[in-house]
Amino acid sequence: MKMNPLGRTGIKVSELCIGTMTFGTQTDEGESHAQIDMALNYGINFLDTAEMYPVNPISSQTQGDSEVIVGNWIASSGRRNDVVVATKHSGAGLRHIRDGAPITACSISEAIEGSLKRLKTDYIDLYQFHWPNRGSYMFRQNWRFDPSKQDTTSTLSHMEDALEVLQREVDRGHIRAFGLSNESAWGTSQWLRMAQAVGGPRVASVQNEYSLLCRLYDTDMAEMSVHEDLILLAFSPLATGLLTGKYQGGAVPEGSRKLLQETLGGRVTPRVFEAVEGYLSIARRHGLDPVHMALAFTLQRPFICSSIFGATRLDQLEHILKMDGLRLSDAVLDEIDQVHIQYPMPF
Repeated sequence: MKMNPLGRTGIKVSELCIGTMTFGTQTDEGESHAQIDMALNYGINFLDTAEMYPVNPISSQTQGDSEVIVGNWIASSGRRNDVVVATKHSGAGLRHIRDGAPITACSISEAIEGSLKRLKTDYIDLYQFHWPNRGSYMFRQNWRFDPSKQDTTSTLSHMEDALEVLQREVDRGHIRAFGLSNESAWGTSQWLRMAQAVGGPRVASVQNEYSLLCRLYDTDMAEMSVHEDLILLAFSPLATGLLTGKYQGGAVPEGSRKLLQETLGGRVTPRVFEAVEGYLSIARRHGLDPVHMALAFTLQRPFICSSIFGATRLDQLEHILKMDGLRLSDAVLDEIDQVHIQYPMPF
């Protein structure tokens, strides 16, 4: 498994990362632990979770269970030093987490303490803000920019206060690095500028959605990443399973996410299945597995450090891991570009 530097942190992570958002709902604890063991045997050392997980569904009854399951594995395996653990601080909107309050200087230490307890560890390798207080362009919220909910002065003040608290947590040994998620080019640039101006941990990474079907990162965010040496952790590289082809022709497999979330978070549109077919046809012509092709595409982008994927079952994980080392030819990449031009924004 290829290892990549996590920005300027000195931490090395595998180019594939296990996402744990189904641990505790679709994936029980025994299966979750087996997945972690298998992933490590294949050379993956990177786990991503969050205080709000699991999803499908999100609920107050299960909130934090994914971290608990990872923590139980850490405690029982004794292999804390073999994994890089990333987790996230939820932003505003989830009523069962801090009554839906936004990220504040006061909430950061509280949230870190909660994650440390659930994860049964003394430190978090990468601590991320799950989405900014200003809102996000992810999750199909990119169609209309509304500046009425944004205030530059309060945003910059929040960043300064947050960096001060984050630095204290670094000094206490509770976190090693700081990252963002569902962020914009302006927001990321301001975090970088603020850390340089007032101190605090420099942003190491951004975790945004990125796949053959979702390439919003390819423009201003990509340029920022390359010039600022700030890497992308791509989530949903299989577009919630759409790129596997399993939903083509109206199919909804038993146990699949689409049974629980019919629109797959707004990704199911009249054009998306045509776009998926375009990519599936490339895989067929070149004798590629579509899952492997979709993941390999993300790993060959110049700004990506690691792709975060989730597997509900152990056999799905085993299938994914068979793509280790795959790199797509120029011919395949050229054909991918042509489908992307035809279907640039399928959802």
